[in-house]
Amino acid sequence: MNADVRSHLRYVRLFLRKTSAWHRVKNLGYHSDVSDLEGAVEALQRTYELPTSSAEVESHPGELEPPTGTTLGTAFTFADRSEEEITSLEEASSLLKLDELKALAKDAKVQGKNKKDLLKALRRTSRKQAGLGHVGLKRSDSEMSRRSSASGSRPETPEVEPAPVDDLSDDANRDAHFTRKIMNETGPCIRLSLPALKLFERVHLVFYRSTEWTEKSLTTIILAKIARWNFPEYIVSRSANIFASRSLLLEYEASIRTQFRIDNILEFNGRPTEKDYDEIMDTFDEVYPRWQALCQEEQRKEDSIYHSGEGSYLRRLSPAWVYTRIIHKALYVLGRRKEHKREHQLLTELLQQRLFHHSRRGAWYQRKALLEEHYMGALTDAGKRGEEQQKKHWKRVALQTCEDGLQDRLVHIIHHYDLQKRVTKLEKSLNIPKRSQHDFGHVRLTKPVEVTMEGTRIERDRPSLPRRNSSPHPNPSKRGGKTVWLDPREDGECSVEAMCLSHYRNRGWKGYHSEGGIVRTLFGYLFFDVLFTYIPNVFQTPYQTCPLDLHTDAFYPSRISEINARLNEISNGDAPLIMQRVYDEHHERLTCVVGLDWSFDIIDLIEIAHCFDGEALATVCKVMAQEYGQRGGGVPDLFLWRTANEADGRDKGEVKFAEVKSENDRLSDTQRLWIHVLSGAGVKVELCAAVAKEVRLVS
Repeated sequence: MNADVRSHLRYVRLFLRKTSAWHRVKNLGYHSDVSDLEGAVEALQRTYELPTSSAEVESHPGELEPPTGTTLGTAFTFADRSEEEITSLEEASSLLKLDELKALAKDAKVQGKNKKDLLKALRRTSRKQAGLGHVGLKRSDSEMSRRSSASGSRPETPEVEPAPVDDLSDDANRDAHFTRKIMNETGPCIRLSLPALKLFERVHLVFYRSTEWTEKSLTTIILAKIARWNFPEYIVSRSANIFASRSLLLEYEASIRTQFRIDNILEFNGRPTEKDYDEIMDTFDEVYPRWQALCQEEQRKEDSIYHSGEGSYLRRLSPAWVYTRIIHKALYVLGRRKEHKREHQLLTELLQQRLFHHSRRGAWYQRKALLEEHYMGALTDAGKRGEEQQKKHWKRVALQTCEDGLQDRLVHIIHHYDLQKRVTKLEKSLNIPKRSQHDFGHVRLTKPVEVTMEGTRIERDRPSLPRRNSSPHPNPSKRGGKTVWLDPREDGECSVEAMCLSHYRNRGWKGYHSEGGIVRTLFGYLFFDVLFTYIPNVFQTPYQTCPLDLHTDAFYPSRISEINARLNEISNGDAPLIMQRVYDEHHERLTCVVGLDWSFDIIDLIEIAHCFDGEALATVCKVMAQEYGQRGGGVPDLFLWRTANEADGRDKGEVKFAEVKSENDRLSDTQRLWIHVLSGAGVKVELCAAVAKEVRLVS
């Protein structure tokens, strides 16, 4: 292959990164000679003969059949050609740009508001109208006719010829006519072939250690190469033992596809049917024995191979991680079918393994205790126990399950609240003496201070369209969705959070409606050095915004000395200096760091660091370091601060959080936990109730 063709192949490779789309050959050549372009395209579309594969065809548990493109035959091409692949109007019309589609729609005398409506109208018209083919005539699509159409002139003699008998069925409607017209307009197109796409996906998985493949999957490396995105400097240490063999890699890919199929049944296709439940349980029965074997293998690795906590994130790329999630989904089906005894057995086995899905352990304990309290007494042999004794026996078992959950260090604190409530309920039901009952008063979640903000709510006076079998909503203002309010400072329309923020500003507070953005940004600034401290195997590529173990339980213990040293600096009031140093070193490059939003004004952030009590800020950062993955949500809506003001008697600044709630809203468990953490650290938290003192109708 000559150098020109090779250079064009590099260009085409970048252009075809939107791998699901067709691309017009004539648009690829505006930088080059036509012959060079033809050589590049020809090289992409060349058929390569493949040797006979010596690998055995593998079957994977839970997978119905390998999807198209994942297995190779005797030949291979890098790109498909439109002349062979596009045969219908639906496929051809998707190639058109909006202005081209409008011109075609005008010619076909159809209308639509947008591209989707135009395509729908065109296809509907094509099915209804008959072209010249129904009388046995067809216009030739010769080069002469195409040129005359483009020039706007008419040939002296219309080129009409009898339509072949085989074409009568195709031209009985205008599909073939419109398809030819579209392909004449677009010219030849190329598209990355499906096997090539699957190859890119597999390379992406192995290189990035990521299972998420989208049209933007190559964006990171491309923008990094052209210096549009900049990443921190750190030591890259790639582990070679993630996929010990090609077979394990293929099984992991297959498990991801099986998981997607299960999710599709339960979450994306409406209410599942009994047939859907049967399919899920059939998949579970296939996966379950393999999951048990892999759990034993991963435990052996944990005991003898993994070091520095690396197993906590390497296991995410094991098929067993995916199978555990599939088994968790099967628990839902067992619950729906009232198969509580089998569900309890499976929950017990899930809790016995301590390697996969730590974040779900609290929910498993809760469900197991519920089954033991309400169902297991009737489902198991009572032996010599009477009915009441059997019930009490299983309530005591449920109480022990809750205690085990509270003592399990892998259970996230978000689940402690519900477990504590069940312990209290069971102890009262069992008539346990007061002195022997658990007292959770010392860990009771702090309640926020409740305040009220009055404002003017905007209601749109829109007549509702009548629907079949529907009745008017009894209260249109409670249909859900975002409410619209009048801003008391700007007199414009705004959200409920912006309305409350304006009220706080009128009282002398500065603030952001950030929903955790400020907290994550402060953590990114203050822990920049700690995040990118060298730990073996946590930086697998040069294009990471955080170490791979940040969202796992291994992050905190593997850096405990560095984290404690930084927390001491923050407690001693050094946060503004640390933030200013990181800003000076990285702001110009806008270095990509997890959670760090460079759009926040550094003057505001430094001011916030001065107003934030050092020990309180250190407490917040410690919580983030321990549970970054679980603490991403639930932070109160508004972050507020005000500086010292001797006139008001304030000798130092202060910060405050506010959670905005409309009527009938409830706090989630994550929000309650953040309120508890902030209040325990001495930070004021307010629950701000928005009340409409006036409702203004706007037409």
